[in-house]
Amino acid sequence: MFASLPTFLRVPLACLLLIVSTVLHVLPLFALTLLRLLVPVQAVRRSIGAMLVGIAESWLGFNGWLFGAFTRTRWIVEGDEGLSYRENYLVVCNHQSWVDIPALQRVFNRRIPFMRFFLKSELIWVPLLGPAWWALDFPFMKRHSRQQLEARPELRGKDRDATRRACEKFRHLPVSVMNFTEGTRFTRAKHDAQQSPYAHLLKPKAGGVAFVIDAMGDAIRQILDVTIVYPDGPATMMDMIAGRIREVRMHIRRLPIPAAMRGDYENDAAFRERFQLWINALWAEKDARIGAMLGA
Repeated sequence: MFASLPTFLRVPLACLLLIVSTVLHVLPLFALTLLRLLVPVQAVRRSIGAMLVGIAESWLGFNGWLFGAFTRTRWIVEGDEGLSYRENYLVVCNHQSWVDIPALQRVFNRRIPFMRFFLKSELIWVPLLGPAWWALDFPFMKRHSRQQLEARPELRGKDRDATRRACEKFRHLPVSVMNFTEGTRFTRAKHDAQQSPYAHLLKPKAGGVAFVIDAMGDAIRQILDVTIVYPDGPATMMDMIAGRIREVRMHIRRLPIPAAMRGDYENDAAFRERFQLWINALWAEKDARIGAMLGA
């Protein structure tokens, strides 16, 4: 609808609408969050939690409309049939750029339970968005370098404990837990540095997936294995707003979580090896799929 406007009008207008929408959604989000903190009755707090999710889904819905109205980006999505808002999911995806997050939200919003991401602790300070993510129960993780762990061994396992606390909360509400299994965005430099055996992917970090599956128990029974590619190469958020992304391709497949993939990843060496082999096999399939999606 607005995609035909000249760039010097379209981009500022799109940015303005994004800012206005963010403010209009975040303010009631903060007000309800304060009320939830003050009210001790669990039934009321659960109802407020559902209202918070409704606000967030409205926010994402508007953003999805805006990207559709202001850009000519072509969306090719395969395998999204049969998704259910009544089923909890573990969503695993390769990570190309920051555009991955709004792309996933555009495809899955109101079709599966609201997605929560594990975020770096530094993102809590992002104006408006950081506190909004906190209000929506997004778990924040403190990343520690190898040097920090060597200097302070007591920090080992903190991320695992944070994952368990988050998942304990998630067990009692409709949720889709999002995991970028590579742990960071793909770049050729990172790929070469870790000598990844995959052509299009970094090595997967199996531990995070295993901890979520174990901590969530029977509350999550299915994985949504998502593969996302940009034929013209990874892009930025400004590229998306400005309509410079020609096409987004996404492949989705639903996989049951095998009983053999539930176990103690930290303490059971045999299970850990078995789980890593399973994730590596999924990643090999994803790598081949990316090649096919790119026409390589």
